[in-house]
Amino acid sequence: MFRFIHSFLLFGLLSFILSACSEATNKPLIISANVIETTEADHPRKHDLGVIGAIEPVYILPLQSALSARIDTGAETSSIDVNHIKPFERDGEKWVSFNVTNPKNNETHHFEKKILREVKIKRQNLSEERYVVLLDIKIGGILLKEQFTLANRDKFEHPVLIGRNILTGRALVDTALSNTLY
Repeated sequence: MFRFIHSFLLFGLLSFILSACSEATNKPLIISANVIETTEADHPRKHDLGVIGAIEPVYILPLQSALSARIDTGAETSSIDVNHIKPFERDGEKWVSFNVTNPKNNETHHFEKKILREVKIKRQNLSEERYVVLLDIKIGGILLKEQFTLANRDKFEHPVLIGRNILTGRALVDTALSNTLY
């Protein structure tokens, strides 16, 4: 009997605390099997790209032709192959100029972008510093402004790598597929 009363009081106290938290944040909480789930408002992206494959076309605007992109759920930040990287200063801020070339048709565009930050990329025993900039892209009919590291990817088959900063909440990846967004 004591255990029943104790459990009842504990459940009541827990319900009161969760109700207060829910009212404070205006987000209803659902308790199920000791797991607290949040509502859809906490995740505004709804897999609007659907199921995509391991290789997909991506437009780096204002380029008119799509670049081949490797989809990599293990990469935190997306990356793009660039050449003629030249850092410079504009109005006291760090900027970088660079070119993006589509290897399939040699379409090239010159960019000048503000540097958001620099990151150190570690590979095996090597590490390199890369600039991170915002780029306008189109993937699967969706226009985005997302962060990309600027890299020399000419040794790779695909000039663009799409990482979790673009994929999370927007796409489910099936590596058995390719070019689902054409």
